[in-house]
Amino acid sequence: MLGNYFYHQNIRKTIIAFGNLFNSITVKHEDGDGNDYSEIRVPLAYGPTQKFLARLEQQANLNKPVAITLPRMSFEMNSLKYDPSRKTSIAQTFKAQSQDGIKRVYLPIPYNIGFELNIMSKLNDDVLQIIEQILPFFQPAFSVTIDMVDTIGENKDIPIVLDDISFRDDYEGDFSTRRVLLYTLQFTAKTYLFGPISDTPDGLIRKVQVDMYSSTDVQTARREVRYTVTPDPIDAQPGDDFGFNESWDFLQDSKIYSPVQQRDI
Repeated sequence: MLGNYFYHQNIRKTIIAFGNLFNSITVKHEDGDGNDYSEIRVPLAYGPTQKFLARLEQQANLNKPVAITLPRMSFEMNSLKYDPSRKTSIAQTFKAQSQDGIKRVYLPIPYNIGFELNIMSKLNDDVLQIIEQILPFFQPAFSVTIDMVDTIGENKDIPIVLDDISFRDDYEGDFSTRRVLLYTLQFTAKTYLFGPISDTPDGLIRKVQVDMYSSTDVQTARREVRYTVTPDPIDAQPGDDFGFNESWDFLQDSKIYSPVQQRDI
């Protein structure tokens, strides 16, 4: 199996989905009469907080065009761990319909991706506005739907759990030293990783047969009724428009002796 190239972008899609959750947060400022005089969409970038804090310390004036404006947010992936609590059979597979026919897919492997979201601001009210637009949605998890494998249309609901919140106030030195409020939120995304997708023979279930017994006693129970259903036409494919043929048969001494009904749906 190793060396067989495949790339479903499962981790990349999870990172993008996480970032999109916080990409439309705004902050408003009011005048003395309670009227809004400005509305700022909080910038969001991928990267470590230390990089942005270092740039803030190096620049003398936040009003310069090249300066970093506050408030702003940054996030990054900081861990990737296997989740044994969601483990499934390593040999179990399922079949899925794609444009190229029926595919065989192994059940996905559960992994937890750790994320860190950092909120930087000069004003306490700004950071509180941002926090209150985030926290109500995590109780403590918020689920997003991700198309994990495009070729077979396999969508998964991925819970994103809020694990921890911390904050600090960087205000050292004299009054000219820039003040930065930093809130850090830790998240865990319970995502999945899919393995290679392989072709499979037809393998479709084209006949279902159910036997009904006279009692639940496995020693003395006798089969009495058999229900059978098949697709119509028998060679129908998953994407076709087809019906079903059904039949009910009475059994005597475990042998069919009288067909009762057969109809097309």
